Amino acid sequence: MRLVTYEAEGRLRPGIWVGGSVVDAYAAGREAGIWSDDNHDGSPEDLLSSRRVLGLDKERLRTLEAAADGLVSRGADGASGVFAAEDVVLGPPVPDPEKIICLGLNYKEHAAEASLEAPAAPMLFAKFRNSLVGQGAPIVLPRASEKVDYEGELAVVIGRRCKEVAQDDALDYVAGYMPFNDVSARDLQLQTSQWMAGKAIDTFAPCGPALVSADEIEDVQALELRTRVNGETVQRTNTSMMIFSVRETIAFISKLMTLEPGDIIATGTPSGVGFKRNPPLLLGEGDIVEVEIEGLGVLHNPVVGPDGLRGGAESQSANVEQKQA
Repeated sequence: MRLVTYEAEGRLRPGIWVGGSVVDAYAAGREAGIWSDDNHDGSPEDLLSSRRVLGLDKERLRTLEAAADGLVSRGADGASGVFAAEDVVLGPPVPDPEKIICLGLNYKEHAAEASLEAPAAPMLFAKFRNSLVGQGAPIVLPRASEKVDYEGELAVVIGRRCKEVAQDDALDYVAGYMPFNDVSARDLQLQTSQWMAGKAIDTFAPCGPALVSADEIEDVQALELRTRVNGETVQRTNTSMMIFSVRETIAFISKLMTLEPGDIIATGTPSGVGFKRNPPLLLGEGDIVEVEIEGLGVLHNPVVGPDGLRGGAESQSANVEQKQA
C-alpha cells in the first residue's frame, strides 16, 4: 500500500495511491466497514489522521487497501472519494508525527568526506513538524543562511508503539518507508556542536511522494538511493552501506524513548553532499532536487528564495497551519 496525504477543502487528508488515482482513506475505510459515522463524529478532535491509519493492524490495512482498489475499479469519482492523481496536491505522507529523529554520519563514506570518524553508536538529532513538506512543495532558502545543502536519505515510519525492542523484532514495528531530504544550512549547523539551528528550518524536511508499506519492500538493506540536483546525480549508494541498519537503529532508539505510530526516523545520508564538493555545490533559487529510492519512488522539490513561496504550495509549508482531516 502507498499512503499519501492530499489537500481537500483546506485540509490535509490521508489517502491511498492506487495506480493513477488517490482514494480518500476515510472513504475506503467506510467502504470496508472499518470506520462509520458511529465511530467518527467529524469533530476537529476526531478528524481522521495519517497516524490513525498507521495504527491499524495488518489485517485491517489489507482490507483498507482492497476497498480502495475496489473503488477505483468501479470507476468511483470525487464525490465517492476517488481523485485523479494529477488533480491533487500532495502533502508529506505523515504530516503530524510526534517525533522526527535523524541520524548523522550513518554511512562510512560520508563520515570520511567530512573528515570525521565513524560513530560508535547512532548519532541522533531532531527535526520538527515545521520542516515537513511533501512532493513538489518548495524548499525555501532562509535569509539566515548562505550555504544550504541537500541530503538524500531513506526514512522509516513507525507503525506500532514500541519500547526496548530487540533487533530481531524491530522491523515488525515498521509501517513503511519513504524518500527523505535532510536539507541542511551548513553555516548555521556548524556554528556550534549542536546541529539544530541548521537542521530544523521551515521546509527543510521534504518527504514522499508516498509512504510505501513495509510488506512491499523485500529487503530494506538492499535499496539503491540516488540524489539529483538539476538532473545530475550527486549521491549514489545502497542502503547495505549503512553503518547502523534499520533494525539496529530502531532497537537503539527504543531503548531511549517510546516510539509511536507515525514517528519518522531518517537514516542518514551517503557521501556526495554539496558543501564537501570541490567546488562546493550549494542549493540556489531555481534548483530542482530529487531523491530516488528503489521501490519507493522519486521525491522532487524546487528551491525558491526567501520571498518565493508560491501560492500552490503555501498550504504545505511549515509557515501555514496544517489542519488534519
